[in-house]
Amino acid sequence: MLKMSRRDFVKVTGTGLALATLPGFIRTGFAGVGTGDNPYNFYFQRFGIDEDMIRKVMAEALHYGGDYCDLFFQNELSNSIRLQDNIVNSASTNVTLGVGIRVLNGNQTGYSFTEDISLASMKAAARTAAGIASGSPKAAPKSFNATKLMNYYDTKVSYEDVGVKDKVGMLQAINDDVFKEDPRVVKASVNFSDSEKYILVVNSEGGIASDYQPMLRISVGCTAEEDGRKENNYFDYSARDDINFLTEDKLKRLPREAVARTVKLFEAQTPPAGEFPVVLSAGSAGILLHEAIGHGMEADFNRQGISVYSEKMNKKIAEDFVTIIDNGTNPHIRGSINVDDEGIPSEETVLVEDGVLRTYIHDRISAKHYGVKPTGSGRRESFKHYPMPRMRNTYMRSGPHEFDEMIASVDYGILADQFTNGQVNIGPGDFTFYVKSGSLIENGKITAPIKDVNIIGNGPEVLSKVTMVANDMKMAEGGWTCGKNGQGVPVSQGMPSVLVSSITVGGRG
Repeated sequence: MLKMSRRDFVKVTGTGLALATLPGFIRTGFAGVGTGDNPYNFYFQRFGIDEDMIRKVMAEALHYGGDYCDLFFQNELSNSIRLQDNIVNSASTNVTLGVGIRVLNGNQTGYSFTEDISLASMKAAARTAAGIASGSPKAAPKSFNATKLMNYYDTKVSYEDVGVKDKVGMLQAINDDVFKEDPRVVKASVNFSDSEKYILVVNSEGGIASDYQPMLRISVGCTAEEDGRKENNYFDYSARDDINFLTEDKLKRLPREAVARTVKLFEAQTPPAGEFPVVLSAGSAGILLHEAIGHGMEADFNRQGISVYSEKMNKKIAEDFVTIIDNGTNPHIRGSINVDDEGIPSEETVLVEDGVLRTYIHDRISAKHYGVKPTGSGRRESFKHYPMPRMRNTYMRSGPHEFDEMIASVDYGILADQFTNGQVNIGPGDFTFYVKSGSLIENGKITAPIKDVNIIGNGPEVLSKVTMVANDMKMAEGGWTCGKNGQGVPVSQGMPSVLVSSITVGGRG
């Protein structure tokens, strides 16, 4: 099997794609990164980073005092390939290397970064971050203690060892299967991306932690035409895993699901507008939970008094059978992390337990404010950004009801299956979501398929109107990137089937 490195000039299906010559990228031990006694020995020592250098940089960061400082190193290689109209029409490779330096002084944050990790450049960045403080210099730690971590995404193969032609051959086979699925298909696109990220976090309390974070995403979209009418849809996977995640069954399912979702829309109609019971389908409907409810439980919004949940700690906000989790420890799930971007080990965080709000999603700053431990939720887009409380994998636990029981209880309503665009006002929790596909529920039975529906509501109000939760919880299979304050981080979400007694549905009229 022919393999091509990222430095090769790629010529596939008649299209020439130049992949740039790249600076050094570190590849070492995929199965155990983050669990060693000297985390920086895995890779950053190859760039000349050692404890003495780290102490010198920290001394600059603490030169004017400050309560705390940390250094966040990142080295990442990412690749993407897009096949459309039977040819590879785009491909890219990107390497990221740099360090972000943060100084905390009371409620103030000083932050600076550099893509040059020489001692002189890092010291200059540290002096910039130190500018928020005004006091006597503080000493850097004399030694550092490695944080022992679990590994929630053990991998065996590097994406560097998967040839470009291997990837293109895989995409071409999927593309061909899309057209074989249904004669009405007129267009197909297949997108594949992978990344390998190494992080190292060192802080002035003497903590040091590292992680190797793999990621893949593959999506298949298609357009079908019938009697002059066109419909389009897609299906995708994403995981913190290596290429072995894509088994033969998954590769066959991708085109099958994408085409089935698309041609189903030829039968779908837009339902009447009104106020109806809505059943949120298991899995993908978790995006509504993430947006309309999860963001309101991030501690920075509550610390600032923005969130509607700011005054509801230890209060009843849902029925007894509603328990909501934010978890970074689900094996191989897109939003999982072994350690957060502040060096705190990941964990399962129970936000709502038996209908009662128990905690928020915390980083170091909010945890100190509330006098609690961080939840391993301090996340950032890259070394160019400071961390903040962010979700990882947010989901509702299964409840006591059966799906069929739930459907049978609805005289007239909708089953919302696939969500796309949404808008949420974090403060009051008001939202609107576009439902790409679903079904009508009539007289306790699922009947006609529907499409092009907006649902409009309020997150806390919807949570209080959850009257049934089924025992069929599953995680979303695709890839989602959560945006907040200009930063995007990978997340996932999940949901059992849930009956909401009433939501405003925007359809015909």
